[in-house]
Amino acid sequence: MTPQTGLPFMKMHGAGNDFVVIDSRGRGAVMTAGLAQALGDRNRGVGFDQLAEITDSDSADFGLVFWNSDGSQAGACGNATRCVSDYVMRGLGAETVSLVTARGGLRAERMKDGRVAVNMGQPQLDWREIPLAREVDTLRLPLDGDPVAVGMGNPHCVRFVADAEAVDLAAVGAGHEHAPLFPQRTNVEFASLLGPDHLRMRVWERGTGITLACGSGACATAVAAHLRGLTGRHVVLEADGGTLEVDWRDDGVWLTGPVARVFDGVLSPDYIAAHR
Repeated sequence: MTPQTGLPFMKMHGAGNDFVVIDSRGRGAVMTAGLAQALGDRNRGVGFDQLAEITDSDSADFGLVFWNSDGSQAGACGNATRCVSDYVMRGLGAETVSLVTARGGLRAERMKDGRVAVNMGQPQLDWREIPLAREVDTLRLPLDGDPVAVGMGNPHCVRFVADAEAVDLAAVGAGHEHAPLFPQRTNVEFASLLGPDHLRMRVWERGTGITLACGSGACATAVAAHLRGLTGRHVVLEADGGTLEVDWRDDGVWLTGPVARVFDGVLSPDYIAAHR
């Protein structure tokens, strides 16, 4: 970034879950809460579900920091991780990469069909790790709809419903996001069973609102469905924006799906200066 050239960025998406990606390697982190919030505005900025900033790492091929459109940070973002891993793998000429997020060390790989998979680590099932405000049965939360709490580096509240299409996401999702039981707020997923190991999922993300898909949410939903006895450990999920596949293995929860690099752009120096 220079005063003359501005700040380059990429627009990417995974199953309709869309991201602004900024590569800060070699120059230090450039993102701030104010700039992230401004960029997240779909009318006055670029617009995104999350922003992913690529950073240098001494212990992995790269690091990742995630921002929500309200300027808050997110601890994990599975679809953004897959998109950025695809970009880095192409740059390295590799089929696998290692990365570090607030979640810890992760690994991603390219599948033969072009999709990208990432190991999101083991789910957090203890109420302290999710985190919840007090000790409760995480498989039967004392909230409307009898939801399940699962941590995937960020908190999730998963509700199983007869028909996910009929849910008023804006009304019900916002209420769960701000439930006192979740001190850091929560992502909310609504899922219905379509068939054996096949779920329909819709998402309300904390700090963002309705999104077309959520990678960590798909992982949390698949884990919750298995723990409730609704599915096995390998699940296909139909999100609003596309199909995601989750496989809960011994080494972690693997998320697989499509990735797309839509366009590249440059933020003007004046825009950056105005929103620092």
